[in-house]
Amino acid sequence: MKIKSICCIGAGYVGGPTMAVIAKKCPQIKVTVVDINEARIAAWNDENVDNIPVYEPGLSDVVAEARGRNLFFSTDVDKAIHEADMIFISVNTPTKTYGEGKGLAADLKWIELCARQIARVSTTDKIVVEKSTLPVRTASTIKSILDHTGSGVNFQILSNPEFLAEGTAVEDLMKPDRVLIGGDQTPEGLEAIQSLVDVYAEWVPKDHILTTNVWSSELSKLTANAFLAQRVSSINALSELCEHTEADINEVARAIGSDSRIGPKFLKASVGFGGSCFQKDILNLVYISRSYGLDEVADYWEQVIKMNDHQKKRFAKKIIRSLYNTVNGKKIALLGWAFKKDTNDTRESAAIYVTDHLLFEHANVAVFDPKVREEQVFVDMDYLNTRSSEENRKYIDVVEDPYEACKGAHAIAIMTEWDEFKTYDWQRIYDNMLKPAHVFDGRNILDRKKLKQIGFQVYSIGTAD
Repeated sequence: MKIKSICCIGAGYVGGPTMAVIAKKCPQIKVTVVDINEARIAAWNDENVDNIPVYEPGLSDVVAEARGRNLFFSTDVDKAIHEADMIFISVNTPTKTYGEGKGLAADLKWIELCARQIARVSTTDKIVVEKSTLPVRTASTIKSILDHTGSGVNFQILSNPEFLAEGTAVEDLMKPDRVLIGGDQTPEGLEAIQSLVDVYAEWVPKDHILTTNVWSSELSKLTANAFLAQRVSSINALSELCEHTEADINEVARAIGSDSRIGPKFLKASVGFGGSCFQKDILNLVYISRSYGLDEVADYWEQVIKMNDHQKKRFAKKIIRSLYNTVNGKKIALLGWAFKKDTNDTRESAAIYVTDHLLFEHANVAVFDPKVREEQVFVDMDYLNTRSSEENRKYIDVVEDPYEACKGAHAIAIMTEWDEFKTYDWQRIYDNMLKPAHVFDGRNILDRKKLKQIGFQVYSIGTAD
């Protein structure tokens, strides 16, 4: 099938950038991104393209080029589904907070609602593409719903997981190291796979487009994120050992990363990983493994999450211990709220959990992030539901100037590796802090020696004090 019209259900961090790049690279295809969130769609359509809801370097330029030409954002979901040859499902699949599988399994409510809406609206054959991160065998659920519509419409289900790193999403989409497409190994399924291959082949080399059966594609996404998260937890586990043995985790990482069998990526010790995928996907693996009675497999992967949680807790405890075992009434400045640099995504950010721990000790927390807005900080804290919204607003102050955040503070915690933090006037910051002035570098990005020369008490993860 030659694809002329694409609909993407879900205008979030995956759907928006992915469709923008497809529209840019395939001007002959009409691409419509739909969402029931009217405010989000309005932001994507804002005349000032810098106000689009997802911040990614280069994304606003891509949207500006294609929007109104062959890229459209709409709340009319039915119309877009009806007109499309191919439908991407890119909605949220959070970890369940209720019922069977609570805390582990993915909540597929939105996936099922999408499938039922597609079934209700469609009057012509469609190719439906899973773009959301999903448990293995979700495609069979979608197919079961679509095949029992009684409308006579034929559907083919493909799995096309995203492998984007937030902060480099546009670059990852423009020059992916691989595109993975899974589908049924039937004549009809292979034809559907080829239709999606032809879309990506407009700019992706053919040898970078991998095709598999649908189950392998779904599991590959979970596995890729689990392996990356495993590396982060592994280096963080060693960072604690380094602090007790006077080894330097940066030197250890450089040494082992020089081994071609290991490589240097994802060996940066830090306060812990965040984002929408790592924890959720590992919990999915744990749930799937347990459902098949594979307890040893589940226990293995669950330890990656436990290590990540431990790293965040011990970072917060280090702040408290260093400030004479009390932060009650003390001002702690947090620089960075996004889970990583070059994005405004805050999902599972370490800053949220470190702040929560500090608030239990009645600290006053001043937050600065270059791209995260005040309302998002409070949305994140209120979502934890560990205290009232009023208490969160009492103890947290979100400011727009980093020097104001640090003024009068007892300590500064670096929570996101924003490049601009390295260029600040740290002498000026020191002069306006209470003494002794502490810096807790949760991302190991600052010049430890220089800060000590200024007069700071410095804690870097994986380095003995």
